[in-house]
Formats: sequence, structure tokens, C-alpha cells
Amino acid sequence: MTNDPHPVGGAAERPRSRRGVLRTIGTAAGASASLAGCLGQGWSGDEEIPLAETGREQTVPDGVAQFRHSLERWGYYPDVSVPDDVDQAWRLDRLNTGSHSAAKASAVPLPDGGVVFPGDTGYLIALDADGEERWRAGTDTDGRGIHGTPAVADGRAYIGAYDGALYAVDLETGDVVWRRDLGGAIGSSPLYHDGKIVMAVEYPDPDGSIFVLDADGGEVLWEDPERRPTDHPHSTPAIDSAAGRLVCGSNDGLLYGWSYPDLEFAWSFETESPGNAGEIKGPIATYDGGAYFGSWDHHVYRVDLEDGTEDWSFETGDLVMSGPAIDPDLNAVFVGSHDGNLYALDAGSGERYWSFETDRPITGCPTVCGDRVLVGSKDSGLYELEKRTGELVWERDHDGVVTSTPRVIDGAIYYAERAPNPPADAGSADAVDDDGGGYKLVAAE
Repeated sequence: MTNDPHPVGGAAERPRSRRGVLRTIGTAAGASASLAGCLGQGWSGDEEIPLAETGREQTVPDGVAQFRHSLERWGYYPDVSVPDDVDQAWRLDRLNTGSHSAAKASAVPLPDGGVVFPGDTGYLIALDADGEERWRAGTDTDGRGIHGTPAVADGRAYIGAYDGALYAVDLETGDVVWRRDLGGAIGSSPLYHDGKIVMAVEYPDPDGSIFVLDADGGEVLWEDPERRPTDHPHSTPAIDSAAGRLVCGSNDGLLYGWSYPDLEFAWSFETESPGNAGEIKGPIATYDGGAYFGSWDHHVYRVDLEDGTEDWSFETGDLVMSGPAIDPDLNAVFVGSHDGNLYALDAGSGERYWSFETDRPITGCPTVCGDRVLVGSKDSGLYELEKRTGELVWERDHDGVVTSTPRVIDGAIYYAERAPNPPADAGSADAVDDDGGGYKLVAAE
């Protein structure tokens, strides 16, 4: 399994610089210069991203809370407000301690106002809103633990772990209701829809597969007969009901598409650098007939859901592990890159509206709430930006690197960091005092 090629050291090793916003008429592949040329010569002005009354809506099943909010994985919360200044309400200690460089998992709200945090220690931890622990359920506590974000539905939390198993955990007690061994490892987040769980699973060969399981009892209802994706699918799948597609990326540099809900294989799309150089690690988002995702070949893509052909690609200055957030009010895509920038792109053309620079790679996904964008960076910062201009509202620094996707619940911001100086592996005997925590931020008084 290939890891992040840009490891980050301790906080003391990270230089700080002045961040800024570049606004430009962007660069989509086939009609543009390289990113370096754009950064050097791009037009800078005061224009905002225009409002676009698209009327497009995401699909959020009733009573379900899961990664990126919707079946389409937009990471978009239009009616949620974010504070313009924040204080720390509490920190959950020793949530993450391992060195594996995949983005850390995100918090998910519970139906009664609590929250559940997954960690690379292998524990799923339920908390009251005030940070009081209710229970913790163990999964892969001797390995790389949990990197996916749970789906919460039917009084349970569904989560995969790096032991290759999918777990259903009772929300009241923390007891494991069922456990299903599926493969070698699970780094992806489950997708809950209509009483079923869609799960991408990795095998050690390398190999991979997509499963559909019954959420009630954990029985396997379907597995791709050809074991597609054909390499480690760390990517998180998305469903687009309007287009009738299920899509998932893989380390082989391919995006795979199936018809949905009948699950017939439809097509695969090859990035510009197939194989390990073009790995698709991050989650996929679907919108307006297209699949949006980043690749290690330094591009962000939009691929047509009907036939799997490329609509556009946008070149960044480094690989892309971050997943996109979609904002239909602006017809815009927000996505980070290892070049340290968060990009705001036109969803239809791939043109860049603005980019916001941090000091280190952006691995986690941005979140759009109301008129704000939240994103973490490996420079140890969590940022709130004005979504139409990219202007900084506030920044909060940490000892560890912020790679989880922020989630706003009842006006509070929940997120996690990776440990600043982790041992070789989660569960290693070479324990360290430093740890990565889970955080709750609230409006400053």
C-alpha cells in the first residue's frame, strides 16, 4: 500500500509564512498553461465567485449521518452557520497516535446530540456534546486502526477498519452487533443507502473489491464478480441516483463506474498517469452528471457519469489526495492539493476562481457551510475562508497536522489531527507522549 510521499515532521520543524489568495481566470487542461505559469502570471482582482441558481440538490437519506453528508459526497451544508471567531471547548486526547499518512477520520453526529469520533488507535468513541465519554468500541487496535468515517443509521454506527472487517456498533451501548470480515484492509468510508452498506475493500495482493451488505445482519448481498477495483481502493465511493451510477477510485489510477442500483459494471476511466503514479486515494463526489476527484498525477478531474469520458481536468502543482466539496449555489468545486493550495474551480469548466495557499499539503477534504469553507492542512492549521472570495476569516494552529474533514454540528466545529511525532505504527511499543486529538470549537464569547 502506497503512503503519502511527503511526510511531515514535528511542529517545531514547520516554517510559518504569510498565506494569501490568488484569484484568476483558471486553467483547465487542454486550454491552459501549467500551474507554475498561472501562479506567476495569473490575473488578480477583487471579483467574487458569482451566485449560480442551479436548483441542483444533494440526496441526504432521512435519519442518516455519514461522510460528506450525502450519497453524492458533496460535503455541503447550506443551512449550517460557522462562527466568525472560535474558542476551543474541549480536546479528546490520544485519538490518533499512528504514523500512517492517510487522512484521519472525521466526527459524525449522533441522533441525540452527541458525536462519535473514530481514531487510528482502532477505537470508535462516543461522546456527549460536552466531551464526556459514553463508550468506546474496539476494532483494529493492534494495527492501523480506523481511517474511514462511520455511517450512522438505524441506531448503529457502521465502520470499517484496517483489519479488513466492517463493524456495526450499537449507539446506546457501544457493543458490536455484528462484524463481517471482507478483505485485507478497509481505509474507505462506508456508504449507507436504503438499508444497505456499500463498502470498498482492499486485499494484500494488491487487489480490491466493492461490496454491498445488508445493514441489519451484515450479510453480503453483492460483490463485484471481477474483483474491481483491481488495486487497493482506499477511495470512498459515491452514488448518483439521478445518473444511476456507483463510482469508486483506486490505487491503479482508474475510476470505476457501475450502474446503480442493478450493479452492472459500466466503464473505467484512466488518469493521465495510470498505475501508482496516478493513484486515486481520495473520495469521489458526483454532481450534475459528472464524477469529481483528484489523482496523484497532479490533476483534478471531472468524468462523465454516463460513459466514463473526461469532461475536463485541472492541473495542480503536486499530487491530489484531498476529496472535492461541491457547492451548487456557486456551481463550484473546492479541493486541496499537496502543493498546499485549496482551489475553487468552476464545476462546469474546471476554470479556477481562486486558490488559497497554506504552508504544507492539504490531504483532508474541505467542508462548505453556508458562506464559509473549512479546511485543514499539514501545516497544522485549520482554516475558515469566505467561499466566494477565498479570504481568510480565521486560522487555528495545532501541534499535530490537521488531515480530517471538519464537521459542523449545532454551530460547533469537530475535527481531528494526526499525532505530530508518531511512532512507526499505531499500537507500536515505541510509545510517544505526543498524540493527535479530536477537537470541538465553539463561537468565541
